[in-house]
Amino acid sequence: MLTTSNGETKRSGKDFATDQDVRWCPGCGDYSILKQVQSTLAETGLKNEDIVFISGIGCAARFPYYIESYGMHSIHGRAPAIATGLKISNPNLSIWVATGDGDCLSIGGNHLIHVLRRNPDLNIIMFNNEIYGLTKGQYSPTSPIGTISKSSPSGSLDTPFSPLKLCMGAEATFIARSMDRDPVHLRTTLLEANQHQGTSFVEVYQNCNVFNDGAFFQYSDKKSKADTTIILEQNQPLLFGEEKEKGIILDGFQPKVVHLGEAVGHADLWVHDAYDPVKASLITQYFDDPNNDLPKPFGIIFKKERPTYESLIIEQMNASKSAKGEEHLDALLSGENTWTVS
Repeated sequence: MLTTSNGETKRSGKDFATDQDVRWCPGCGDYSILKQVQSTLAETGLKNEDIVFISGIGCAARFPYYIESYGMHSIHGRAPAIATGLKISNPNLSIWVATGDGDCLSIGGNHLIHVLRRNPDLNIIMFNNEIYGLTKGQYSPTSPIGTISKSSPSGSLDTPFSPLKLCMGAEATFIARSMDRDPVHLRTTLLEANQHQGTSFVEVYQNCNVFNDGAFFQYSDKKSKADTTIILEQNQPLLFGEEKEKGIILDGFQPKVVHLGEAVGHADLWVHDAYDPVKASLITQYFDDPNNDLPKPFGIIFKKERPTYESLIIEQMNASKSAKGEEHLDALLSGENTWTVS
């Protein structure tokens, strides 16, 4: 905690660090994510006692031990349900869910789609390393076809989930992607997610250096990053390449890579609009398809405004009280259709 020249207190990520030993494998991408989350919390101005971290099971699920706030290490896949209940009971809390691709999309898949459609004001961070790390290297719901693992020695046959596409189908109101190896982008993305009123879902590419090392290095390595990634910025054209010499156009509803020159200029390019559900759907549909020669998108994919679940519940309760008045619990439990047997 620092004191500025005008006497104001400025908080840092250290104010959200606990005295617990951080127990992840040396070199794990979770360390970077933890640091950026702590720094993000410092920037929000939130008090420690007003923050809650809920997790399920997995490497990412150790998060509540390492954030100086309230928290709960819950059961496999159920963190969204527990977080929803907590938000309804105390809407003033800032509630975060830390989950992994296995915890979130396998046993927790049903809970994820329902929390997204309900839209409570939660921040969900999904660590995607395309493998089951805690249970020692089985393929996960996001593992590419052909993944060699302890549970698929001849290569996995399952078509992987696209988390972003799943979120669009579940009527999510905030969908984004970032990476453990781009701390500035990750922190900026988390800040925007926290400002969103509703359920924010941030997928974070996270390197598991023990069981799936290098799965995302092509998107962070200096030699390949410029040609394999595209940073989405609101109202800006989709440009990428070392000299920003390449861009994306829409040929009907088909995104295509073009080289800028006399035939194609900036005015012809696809301009990103996170509020456009059609463009967001096209990004999730085409850019993550391994059969398409398109760069991997990072940033805010989609967002829209919709009433939060807890605000609708409070509104409904107030309307019921106005119509019926305050009722005793016994009367509510017994209901209107009661009789006495003599």
